[in-house]
Amino acid sequence: MTAVLDPLGSYPAGQYLDDVVRVVRAEDDGGPAVVRTEHFRLSRAGRRIEVSHRLRPEQLDNGLTGLLIDELFAPGWLCGQDVFERVFTGVVRSTLPDPRQAWCTFYANTLAHLREPRHAPPLIAGIAPVYSRVLRLVRPGSVLDLGSCFGFLPLLLAQRPRTTVTASDVVPGTMRVLDTVAAARGVPLRTLVCDAARVPLPDSTVDTVTIVHLLEHLPPAEGEAVLAEALRLARSTVVVAVPFEDVPNADYGHVRRFDLATLAELGAGTGWRARVSAFHGGWLVLDRPRQSSPRLPAS
Repeated sequence: MTAVLDPLGSYPAGQYLDDVVRVVRAEDDGGPAVVRTEHFRLSRAGRRIEVSHRLRPEQLDNGLTGLLIDELFAPGWLCGQDVFERVFTGVVRSTLPDPRQAWCTFYANTLAHLREPRHAPPLIAGIAPVYSRVLRLVRPGSVLDLGSCFGFLPLLLAQRPRTTVTASDVVPGTMRVLDTVAAARGVPLRTLVCDAARVPLPDSTVDTVTIVHLLEHLPPAEGEAVLAEALRLARSTVVVAVPFEDVPNADYGHVRRFDLATLAELGAGTGWRARVSAFHGGWLVLDRPRQSSPRLPAS
């Protein structure tokens, strides 16, 4: 039985080890390898995948996603979401000896790039304007973010005055890391482990629900279930953002293509007031229709 991935577990300094992968921060010793890339060296020990790297703490940020995909996963040297998550976690954990310090460094570097994306890795530079627009669209009040992953957006939202934020994701380990980092940064943030289509909260529980770069990862029926859940939970507004792609990028787990017409059709089916636009991808902003006052009988 494969061990559960524990991003905050105790591992020997300079490495991450489970029954699937071993990741170490080490100089390339010139020994036998399946492949060497700019940042990684890949080999095998029996059935275990072994990855070594030389990334420094100042290089630890969410640009790591792009490095792993470009150098190891897109070429086919490695495959599978579970392996990706283990190698990703392994690189973060092997770069610094203390798990809290490693993840706090990863978040600090990523958030710094999001604030100043001119010299950020491409993946972060690409999402920075999307997050900036969400911050402009979401009014003060209570916010639920669906499919938060690492939760960079909820952290940015929670730092604003008069805003309370709940981040949610189906992966427990990711929410544990976000809890740890938010506490270390002094950011008041609630986390919730759940499927985005089945959120254990009452109707109309928050002012705004955000669904940012989630729907492209879901088949249409599942995506529409998530949107329906967001409408159930939001008192006033739902904000949806998706990438525009000619073909869904399978390397990033995308399975659905969107354009303005698709978003307009989604919005029209909700019965809410819908605004559709393009800005670093596509946007669908839904506002709950105001209930008209009952008409008084004629005297």
